[in-house]
Amino acid sequence: MDAECLECVPCVQPELPAAEEEDSREGADETVGDEEGGEQQDVPEPQSPQTPALGGDEKDVKCHFEQSIQPRKEWAPTVYTSFGKERLWCAGYEIIIQESIEDYGGVIWPAAKALCYFLEENQDEFDLKDKNILELGSGTGLVSIVACILGAHVIATDLPNILGNLRFNLSRNTKGRSLHIPEVRELAWGEDLQNTSCAFDYILAADVVYYHTCLDKLLKTMKYFCQPGTQLIWANKFRFNTDLDFLSDFNISFETEVLAEYPELEVKIFKATRKAD
Repeated sequence: MDAECLECVPCVQPELPAAEEEDSREGADETVGDEEGGEQQDVPEPQSPQTPALGGDEKDVKCHFEQSIQPRKEWAPTVYTSFGKERLWCAGYEIIIQESIEDYGGVIWPAAKALCYFLEENQDEFDLKDKNILELGSGTGLVSIVACILGAHVIATDLPNILGNLRFNLSRNTKGRSLHIPEVRELAWGEDLQNTSCAFDYILAADVVYYHTCLDKLLKTMKYFCQPGTQLIWANKFRFNTDLDFLSDFNISFETEVLAEYPELEVKIFKATRKAD
């Protein structure tokens, strides 16, 4: 028999009632015969049917032993399938934005918030009611949502992998709050621009200038859609020297005016109209 099994044997000894236990101890000390050398006979101890016999086959003795310390498990990463939500109060409503990790367009950037608050606070100067608006690089859809709530007919655009979350946020936050149902369209800067041809009153863009390789295509797209009578309102946080280089090229093609600055966010908002060729 294994030593491990033998160690388990005491745990299966029966528990006797107090009276029986006392009698058992007394019986163990008794001897039969006189003290002067009579033959002594041991009084046998009572046998319990529950006590396992140790001399038989090892299979007859079963030990139930549970380890108090579980074996160490191999580490595995935790995967979360849900993403964050951001809540903002703008244009008279609580706006709930579902964020994602698909791309840079899956989260809200500082310039988008700044542009939304600017549009809400300056409705006398920029009345969006019944205006045709195109947003470039809509991302989570925050700017398009606010413009839509303020009465505009909005076309929100971005790359294919962004459109699912964009549609969801637009639908959730504009239903029952807007005069016009917003549209969502795929648009890659500088490509197939004629598919979104329309006369727009405003072009909106927020934080579309950062460190990427499509700045020339972005400028081309802005110039294409800014026809005579169209105003471009562009908000951006300036992070890199390439952002300032883009601004220099932007000023060559557009008549530019700084509408607002938010130093705490490092964001500037520009109004621009295209210069005559």
